[in-house]
Amino acid sequence: MTAAAIHAVPAVDLGRLYLDRAYQYAEDVRDGKIVTGKLAKQAVKRWFKDLKTAGARGLYFDENAAARVFRFSGYCRQYEGEFAGLPLELEGWQCFATANIFGWMRSDGTRRFRIAYIKVGRKNGKTTWFSFIANYGLLADKEGGPRVYSAATKLDQAKELYDAARNMVEQSPSLMSLVRIYNNKMIAVNTRGRMQALSKDSKSMDGLNVHFGLIDELHAHPTSAVWDVIKSARGARRQPLIVAITTEGYLPDGVDADQHDYASRVLNGAVEDDSYFALIYTLDNPEKWDDESEWIKANPNLGVSVNVDDMREQCRMAKEIPSERVEFLTKRLNVKVRGGAKWMNLERLKACDTNYDDQAPWNGNDAFKGANAWGGLDLSSVEDMTSFTTVIEYEGKTRTFVRAYLPEGALDRRLKKGDKSLEGYIQSGHLHLTPGDTVDYEYIKADIRKALEYFNFSGIAYDRWNSNQLVNDLLNEGAPMIEFGQGFGSMSTPMKELMVRVLKQEFEYSNPVLYWCMANLVADTNPAGDIKPDKSKIKEKIDAAVSTIMALGVMILIPVKRRSKSIYAEGEL
Repeated sequence: MTAAAIHAVPAVDLGRLYLDRAYQYAEDVRDGKIVTGKLAKQAVKRWFKDLKTAGARGLYFDENAAARVFRFSGYCRQYEGEFAGLPLELEGWQCFATANIFGWMRSDGTRRFRIAYIKVGRKNGKTTWFSFIANYGLLADKEGGPRVYSAATKLDQAKELYDAARNMVEQSPSLMSLVRIYNNKMIAVNTRGRMQALSKDSKSMDGLNVHFGLIDELHAHPTSAVWDVIKSARGARRQPLIVAITTEGYLPDGVDADQHDYASRVLNGAVEDDSYFALIYTLDNPEKWDDESEWIKANPNLGVSVNVDDMREQCRMAKEIPSERVEFLTKRLNVKVRGGAKWMNLERLKACDTNYDDQAPWNGNDAFKGANAWGGLDLSSVEDMTSFTTVIEYEGKTRTFVRAYLPEGALDRRLKKGDKSLEGYIQSGHLHLTPGDTVDYEYIKADIRKALEYFNFSGIAYDRWNSNQLVNDLLNEGAPMIEFGQGFGSMSTPMKELMVRVLKQEFEYSNPVLYWCMANLVADTNPAGDIKPDKSKIKEKIDAAVSTIMALGVMILIPVKRRSKSIYAEGEL
């Protein structure tokens, strides 16, 4: 098959079909037949305005140029799930975006738009659409030796789009005859083009000659480094194109926030930039996040690739779990969540409050003696709270024993400021004062030794970056101390598991200090959806919550340790 054969009109003229679909989509949005948010409406308004007035600026819409791209889509095949191998079908919003990007021309016959920024909720078919655009740039854009790059900060991330584009080609015998596929790149035989994945740390980021620069999930870029390299490497091309398509992200600022802000100003007319195409799907009023009629504003593929029942299930979870609400708003509704969101469902946690002696190991109550146990130790700075939590399995539930400490000097400083919030916990025996102005680690170590005599510990987690002589002493005495990080990798799984157990009422506590700390905890979320305590947004103590999460983390990681002769139990210390 020759390159010219690609552009032959199939039995159904996809060029005309999808052009009509693009026009119809714009008309339906304008007339209110399709519900969209304000920013998407502004993109449609811009379209109609330009059809009337852009000629005065030396711009025109070329139906043939847009139709050519649409016809190429007829040779692309879907590559995953139940529809793998079937022809690609473009939805109305995808037709609208494609017609804009490739149909608008300058007076010299080159493309009008050099940058396209598209933001749409997760699962709206953006990667499939992006793969089709990438393959068009490589095989059919009438460019000699095109260089098409999938760019990201990490190579694995950049390869996601490249792999999707390659998989699409491999599903199509027509396209496969035009390429040679190597380890990390596709070579177009007839155009002498190349498609490959690039990352920030790749040596090949130097000396680029970009025809298409494609950036998936721009929100995951902490800086503009990759964007800047791709943008600066377009000088040798007549009509280079950068396309960024992304969902909303968690980063408060960065290149995606900058582009979103710029795109919004282009759409509302505050900035005139005829080279910049923008299409943003999001809610106008984030307060309506649980209103099903609003979801389509961020999800133009709602009911197509976006499953309504799945959205409903995630919405139900978001109502129960504050951190899930952040995830739902950010990823499914494209709403930037500013500031910290409290993590725990306090109503459900309150229902887990159980009347038992959570100070049993230290006050002579043998009711739980010998139980299999796991611990978490959150060591504070010298003037702060410290917490040691033990968890056991008790009648099918996870039961906690929390020992929280505060130096007398720290309490005095709070009282001088008029803060009496901790006095009730001290009087009830749930917060223990240690003598002096700073943490008395000998006092805490003696308590941990009592717990080691009382329970059968499989492991006690401690922060490897904040350990001290107390930990070294316990290690030398044979205590099963386990290093435990405070980042996403270590904290995410036990935090999510703790939430599940709270929601299922499979968690028990009897210490108001733990409830207070849980109420103070704010969750930080990374682009992958992992969570950890966000200490930068926390104004009060969370130590007992952290030590409990760590204890549960060890419980998940380490099975029950068969009890052997203990120097603590035998009094040999």
